[in-house]
Amino acid sequence: MTAFDPVSLPCPIAPLIPHARGMCLLTRLIEADDEGGVAETLIRRDDLFAEADGIPAWVGVEWLAQTVAAWAGFHAAASGKTPAPGLLLGARRYQARIPAFAFDQRIRIAVTIEFVADNGVTQINGKLYPAEHDDAPLAQGSLTLYRPASMPTLDGV
Repeated sequence: MTAFDPVSLPCPIAPLIPHARGMCLLTRLIEADDEGGVAETLIRRDDLFAEADGIPAWVGVEWLAQTVAAWAGFHAAASGKTPAPGLLLGARRYQARIPAFAFDQRIRIAVTIEFVADNGVTQINGKLYPAEHDDAPLAQGSLTLYRPASMPTLDGV
């Protein structure tokens, strides 16, 4: 992956996160500041996790993690660096009001960075809303993530 030059927001997410093989599940990064970011996705029938009724609500955990990855990638690119991989260590209190996100719905994912430790551990809180309005969240929870100083590659996988 090459460094991405973010000119303005919103911008496409794919250049900001080091995912491959259809695992970039979000569409665009809408906002990014020191305290967090907002991303968006469109629920599509050809999505990797699509089921008959839509995208299962548990996929929201990955959307939260990818929003943090896009936030970090945006800041890395703004500093002239290449986005680095990170790892999802765990989710706490993730609750969804719905069993699945309906097809053709736009979902807005908002994350707030609670802390980033010197060792690369990051704690966030996040909420998922319908993009059309920001009333009660469809889902919300907290994640713990880790960005190692270096990451071994899995060549040939």
